Amino acid sequence: MDPVELKRRFGRDLVFWGGGCDSQHILPRGTPFEVGESVRVSLAAFMPGGGYVFDSIHNIQGDVPPENIVAMFDAAYDYGFYS
Repeated sequence: MDPVELKRRFGRDLVFWGGGCDSQHILPRGTPFEVGESVRVSLAAFMPGGGYVFDSIHNIQGDVPPENIVAMFDAAYDYGFYS
């Protein structure tokens, strides 16, 4: 699903929860830099206008390297605050 299109179509009526990082490909197998970029792109799509709660998904799988988990939350902390 395209997060930009989801936000455009439903962002006035829904709060989006999750989708903060590609949890199937990037989070378990990407580099920390790629994880950070995935988070930044998701935040740019979902945050405008409010209605977004950052999360990867409902859980983090056991094969995700710890450094990628840290990179995900570091990027969310760097880019994910509403002003």
